[in-house]
Amino acid sequence: MRQSLALLGAGLVLAFSTPAFAQLSKAETKMVATVDAEYERSVALLERLVNQNSGSMNFDGVRKVGDMMRAELEPLGFKLEWLDMSAAGRAGHLVATKQGKKGTKRLLLVAHLDTVFEPDSPFQKFVRKKSGGTDEAEGPGAGDDKGGMTVIVAALRAMQAAGTLKDANIEIHMTGDEEDAGDPIDITRAPLIAAGKSADVALDFEGLVRDEGRDMGSIARRSSNSWKLEVTGKTGHSSLIFSETYGDGAAFELARILHRFRTELPEPNLTFNVGLIAAGQEAALDAGGIRATSAGKTNIIPGIALARGDFRTLSEEQTARLKAKMLAIVAESAPLTSAKISFDPGAYPAMAPTAGNKALLDKLNGVNRDMGLAEMPALDPLKRGAGDISFVANDVDGLAGLGTYSRGDHAPGETVDLDSIRRQAKRAAILMSRIAKEKAN
Repeated sequence: MRQSLALLGAGLVLAFSTPAFAQLSKAETKMVATVDAEYERSVALLERLVNQNSGSMNFDGVRKVGDMMRAELEPLGFKLEWLDMSAAGRAGHLVATKQGKKGTKRLLLVAHLDTVFEPDSPFQKFVRKKSGGTDEAEGPGAGDDKGGMTVIVAALRAMQAAGTLKDANIEIHMTGDEEDAGDPIDITRAPLIAAGKSADVALDFEGLVRDEGRDMGSIARRSSNSWKLEVTGKTGHSSLIFSETYGDGAAFELARILHRFRTELPEPNLTFNVGLIAAGQEAALDAGGIRATSAGKTNIIPGIALARGDFRTLSEEQTARLKAKMLAIVAESAPLTSAKISFDPGAYPAMAPTAGNKALLDKLNGVNRDMGLAEMPALDPLKRGAGDISFVANDVDGLAGLGTYSRGDHAPGETVDLDSIRRQAKRAAILMSRIAKEKAN
């Protein structure tokens, strides 16, 4: 009896500690096997994508990466269309559509063709590195976002092999200017916004985030907004500063405003930054707002002061509230000074952590349980930047971070965890197959 109880106890421990795959259907098991079998094929695709430079301003390179994706998606039954964006000073976007079973949910997949690395960057080549049991690769855009596009292809091929792709309604938007959006952004994001209005679910294939070694689910992305502050004051000899005749001057008034920003604006899920300052008898910003020139002397009260910065919010309501606070602070000018603040067009909106987004993460965690993987908690939105999925966030439930895991993004040495292609493609294939069978709202 004692031995039987011991065996029973051991069995219970095993039952609760061993990953269970019993909930995967036959088709889902086929998807898992297909992703594993095609792993080297996926790595080879990623290598080709990375070795083609597609900096946002390398229009020919962006189009060539689009052609590579076209070659992968057309055999899977997708209709491809290139949307020229020369009117906004960018290459364009690639859109792939596939009609499936009527009355079922429509999936919108979001990724991007461009990278931050232009042709003059010294960082240009895919280099695979296998050491210490890890399979990694360095390369421009290896994670952001060519790894994400590789995951899309791997997942769709697995769905095709398992027979779940044919009935799925899927539209894929691969933008060509995510890293440096064209102007006006209303033109460059109009097709994506329109797609969001007709979709039931949006899935973003930018990079997976890990926190303390755990894969995290991204149900929110913060906005990205830029501002410019212009302050003028009465200039003259420095011995007269703070007098009733000359006042505080432009530099001190700028400092007053920025100090009030720092002390009065902070609230949960908000960050704001001052990235560029110039002041003097003369001061000016270049056309792009990224360089400043100034001239003056220590004994001259500055007549002009300029600042550029950004802020990031978690909802459009928070954005509106913050702008109102900033405008009110700027309006309370010191005597003999004047200030105005303007907000740049082309801001990236916020993707708020809605109940619908949380429900999608719950579905992904159902996939994780059935695959024997750990649950993915919701990521703190402070740890995720802005992205294209935010443009559809007000119209459709979404989930971000379905691409590869990488580190050092946007800098030479960007490194992708190649093994994450497998894990992410399996998750995506099963999740998409399950959602695609649901009735449309």
